[in-house]
Amino acid sequence: MKKIISTTNAPAAIGPYSQANMANGVLYISGQIPVDPATGKLVEGIKNETHQVMKNLDAVLKEAGLSFKNVVKASIFLKSMDDFAVMNDIYASYLEEGSYPARETVQVSCLPKNVNVEISMIAHQD
Repeated sequence: MKKIISTTNAPAAIGPYSQANMANGVLYISGQIPVDPATGKLVEGIKNETHQVMKNLDAVLKEAGLSFKNVVKASIFLKSMDDFAVMNDIYASYLEEGSYPARETVQVSCLPKNVNVEISMIAHQD
């Protein structure tokens, strides 16, 4: 059975999708962009954007009773690979060494609201 996961501590969906869905113990989190859920405004600069995206992902994970330790897969979309090192350092700071998820990082020509980074994740209940 599918359960929709939603929290006010992450940006509300801006289209026909859910923040996340839990199905058979697997949490599928929609791509998060750097919107501050308290203000509804975008944060700017790759450092601030990456921190906000990770905070948004953390909020969705917590709403589902999970944490970054439960993440098995991440998909990262960057507007420019020139931002990879900065994003990667910040991304890693939210994770525990030895339990890193599988991941791909790709450069794309454009992201929603013209942000620099979007990250989606898949997590599994233990």
